[in-house]
Amino acid sequence: MPATEVGRSEDLLDELAHWVRLETPTTNPVAVNQLMDIAAGELFSAGAILERIPGRDGFGDTLIARTPPGVGANGEKPILIAGHLDTVWAVGTLADMPYRVDGIRAHGPGIHDMKAGSFLAFHALRSILRQQIPTRRPITLMLTPDEEVGSPSSRQWIEREGAGAAFVLIPEPAGKGGACVTSRKGVGRFSMHIAGRGAHSGGGFQDGVSAVVELARQIQRIHEMVDLERGVTMNVAPIWGGSRPNVVPHEAGCEIDLRVPTGADGERMQRILLALEPFHPGCRLTITGEMNRPPFAESPDILALYEHAHAIAKEVGFKLPRQFRGGGSDGNFTAALGIPTLDGLGCPGSGAHVRHEHIFWQELAPRAAFLAGMLETLD
Repeated sequence: MPATEVGRSEDLLDELAHWVRLETPTTNPVAVNQLMDIAAGELFSAGAILERIPGRDGFGDTLIARTPPGVGANGEKPILIAGHLDTVWAVGTLADMPYRVDGIRAHGPGIHDMKAGSFLAFHALRSILRQQIPTRRPITLMLTPDEEVGSPSSRQWIEREGAGAAFVLIPEPAGKGGACVTSRKGVGRFSMHIAGRGAHSGGGFQDGVSAVVELARQIQRIHEMVDLERGVTMNVAPIWGGSRPNVVPHEAGCEIDLRVPTGADGERMQRILLALEPFHPGCRLTITGEMNRPPFAESPDILALYEHAHAIAKEVGFKLPRQFRGGGSDGNFTAALGIPTLDGLGCPGSGAHVRHEHIFWQELAPRAAFLAGMLETLD
């Protein structure tokens, strides 16, 4: 059993509730940094060495907390455990989607994705530091502000810390049956802009070229490229275009989310999307974007890390199946660097990004003990 005492689930839930009640949308750096301040203060008081990287491009700060020199017997390469504090929920969401506990479920915006997991990582490290528990390697905790939009400001720091780590642990939400993640799809994000020719929809209809009609045809073309058997999917949303019913729209556009199982699929689909041509010669089509997260491929080193995690989970008292997941995470970046990465180590629950978002709060203490055990024993 892990040596670290992590406390009761009831007590962990009380503290996590404070995190959930601090709304932290990705696009509000002041709000994100309020929670970053709390985490930084607690970790500093426990003895962590802090590096706080100022936010840029409208995002919050990135916090890196390290165990003090001399912690960890096996040399310089640490264990990196990384989570994000941003959520998809706007400030004000709590007014009609309040934090609440309903039996075995605790509800609230961002509680499942991924405040519970980030809190557990924070609490595991804080407990190890406070109790001066010996670990086999140094530990680095990273908390980031922008994962929900692809980690544009924090990716360089994730890759910097990941490249120097022996192992990477990602406490994103656990999957069905409490499963962790040993592989993920890669993710691409693209924007399409269509310029047509505006006109009066009555007296000048024939003079116009509808950008919305062109967009509709492009969306159908994109949908026809989805290959479920191969695992290549594309989702178009949001879409926009036009101004009034009596005006032939002169411009329209959309966003495209691409998911692929392999790097080769990503390169192929990126080439296809960027080379799309308009159907109507009177329209001009502009597409920008790229693959954002490389695929997270299962490897022998990742499977060995999973077997270690499976054994620790068994000691704590729960089963830890593994799964492939279509969604991306910051683990995609570190796995693509060849660093053994295990993901989906957060709290079981459901409803990420939707109004019934919740965790099974009685799993908090077992999951905290599990993470502490991983940090204690990985060598």
